[in-house]
Amino acid sequence: MSTTSDRPARAGAPFSLRLPYWMLTVALIAALVVVWDLYVRLFEVSPLILPPPAEVGAALIDLLGEQKTYMHIATTLIETLVGFAIAVVVGVGLGVLLGKLPWLDAMLNPLIVGLQVMPKIALVPLFIVWFGFGISSKIVMAAVLSFFPIMTNTILGIKSIERGHRDVMLSLNASRGATFRDLDLPSALPFILTGMEVGIVLAIIGAIVGEYLGGSEGLGYMAVAALNAFDVRSMFAVILLLTVLGFALYFAVALLRRRLTPWHGSAARGDTP
Repeated sequence: MSTTSDRPARAGAPFSLRLPYWMLTVALIAALVVVWDLYVRLFEVSPLILPPPAEVGAALIDLLGEQKTYMHIATTLIETLVGFAIAVVVGVGLGVLLGKLPWLDAMLNPLIVGLQVMPKIALVPLFIVWFGFGISSKIVMAAVLSFFPIMTNTILGIKSIERGHRDVMLSLNASRGATFRDLDLPSALPFILTGMEVGIVLAIIGAIVGEYLGGSEGLGYMAVAALNAFDVRSMFAVILLLTVLGFALYFAVALLRRRLTPWHGSAARGDTP
């Protein structure tokens, strides 16, 4: 029950603090759309450069009314999720190994850094040569882009475990499997899930870039096809679809982090959905 002493503080609180954050986000998006519409109308911008929001919305409705759109969405979603799953398995496994074996980490670190700084987009033509123009090259691209943040965060999580906690497990004569299950994995899980949040965003970017440069299916292909046809309205509509899909995937991973690590500070503060 709130007391009278609480009321002055709430009454004097900023207006934004009395609204849910999602409402503020919706209001911000609505404001941006209004500014977009005003800019197009006041400066008479050509629809070939920047169509008004109403036309983009109409194009989006037209796309959602076509069955092939959902086939393209499914293709991009499969490429992203399969590539991301591969990155999680390989990234977490290698990250745990490097985190627990400092000598191996020191030996492979220059190679890992070199691969990280390499522009991954330049690898797309090579992947197309190796894996063809089908879905395989896009899956590999999604996996490669999302692999490194997952691996590096896993290494950081394993290395961040306090020595005293390991000593406790040793004093209990815990096996390596029990130590990994009861100490390593729970302690590193917040780091791993944070890497997964970054990885899922990079996975969809990898899939889309692969579709841009060598695909005949997927939302990336739809965007390129709309550009080639000078259908800017449809291109913006596809970009909106990509944004919604990317947000949904990120939201799912963020929600997973909150469910699996409710005790962690970021989940307690509500930093994730």
